[in-house]
Amino acid sequence: MPGTPSSPSSLSTDQPESGFQYSRSQFEELAHAALDHARKLGATDAGAEASEGCGLSVSVRKGELENVERNRDKSLGVTVYVGHRRGNASTSDFSLAAIQQTVQAAYDIARFTAEDPFASLPDPEDVATDWPDLQLFHPWAITSAQALELALECEAAAFGVSKKITNSEGAGVSAQQSHFYTAHMRGGERGKPGIFSGGYASSRHSLSVAPIAGKGAKMQRDHWYSSMRDAADLASPQAVGRYAAERALARLNGRKLATTECPVLFESPLAAGLLGGFVQAVSGGALYRKTTFLLDSMGKQVFPRHIDIVDDPFVLKGKGSSPFDAEGVRPQQRKIVSAGRVKGYFLGSYSARKLGMKTTGNAGGSHNLTLTSRQTQPGDDLPEMLRKLGTGLFVTELMGQGVNGVTGDYSRGASGYWVENGVIAYPVEEITIAGNLKDMLKGIEAVGADAYNYGAKTVGSILINRMKIAGN
Repeated sequence: MPGTPSSPSSLSTDQPESGFQYSRSQFEELAHAALDHARKLGATDAGAEASEGCGLSVSVRKGELENVERNRDKSLGVTVYVGHRRGNASTSDFSLAAIQQTVQAAYDIARFTAEDPFASLPDPEDVATDWPDLQLFHPWAITSAQALELALECEAAAFGVSKKITNSEGAGVSAQQSHFYTAHMRGGERGKPGIFSGGYASSRHSLSVAPIAGKGAKMQRDHWYSSMRDAADLASPQAVGRYAAERALARLNGRKLATTECPVLFESPLAAGLLGGFVQAVSGGALYRKTTFLLDSMGKQVFPRHIDIVDDPFVLKGKGSSPFDAEGVRPQQRKIVSAGRVKGYFLGSYSARKLGMKTTGNAGGSHNLTLTSRQTQPGDDLPEMLRKLGTGLFVTELMGQGVNGVTGDYSRGASGYWVENGVIAYPVEEITIAGNLKDMLKGIEAVGADAYNYGAKTVGSILINRMKIAGN
């Protein structure tokens, strides 16, 4: 692959990395300038974060270049506390005058904001003081010409699968990287034990394509992609293109279904969405606002007894890996669900205080989540999961946002395949699947060994015992 990635950088480098305009030491100066001004204004506590991101995106369509985009952004965010009153402000201007104006704005907001007894920096004993290099930064030295070549190869591979691939919504290559530094000040002091400061660089690169099969009203579109922190780990453009084309071709001559109830098998990338629905339901904001269908679920049976869920922030190159959370709190590998029972929530310091609990190091969200079943066997690949489905619906695409986080009601547009006696019979389209997430989670009968990492969630295909299908 052109543009071999360089080795990961040290977390404490003082020199600007590939593509960056600012170094770690410059970010430290900016953040500390903000904290010093907050102290002069009379802030009780304060936090400041300087960040920078840059990247290259190239897209093609039908063998022609469509777009070449280079992005670069920077920001300095400031949070100021006056007692238990909190104010936030940010700027993209790194001049000293702009920094002081931003701190003043945050301070003024804090002074006129209602007091919140739970608003403060994380407790000193919770902050991270040292951390491992999780190999999150792999800058990709790729030129726009090289990115164009990869995108063209990917789209050409899709067209080369069959003459029935008649069109394309395009292919694209993206190379993105960023870094940041954040620091806290307590009681007018900074740099003392129990006061957090730190930062790191990270990267995310991707390759994608969306081919179209068929003609006229019978056209079908599908897509596929590969996304990794290290470009050396990306799937080949030929593999991505071929698989995307095969998915589009398989959808030709789709039918509607009669309204029914049946078992439903979610393809592994879609199964990650079910896991995401659970995470949202047991996250701090939804819990303390009481806007979740899993309120007070700690220790309760939410999944079948064969289901386990682990959250791990320390996976090397992991898309959800982080040596500390958004507040600088030390994260931990945790079993969130054990034998179907909820063992942990996802909490930052603020939501933990609201709930009378301790932070879990999840300010900013979950880390690398893995859902597994104790019943899964090594041979439970997709064909075997279809056999377990028997007669029912295999879902490969969902549309719309029809999920109610308060009640758990679930209704999404869908397409996929009707399966009879464990074998795909024909593609289906223009249907709606409906149920309730609470029942769906408890109704998980099997999890496939076809585990797929979608974002920061890893899970195989999921078989749910019964859902409503609205069709003709």
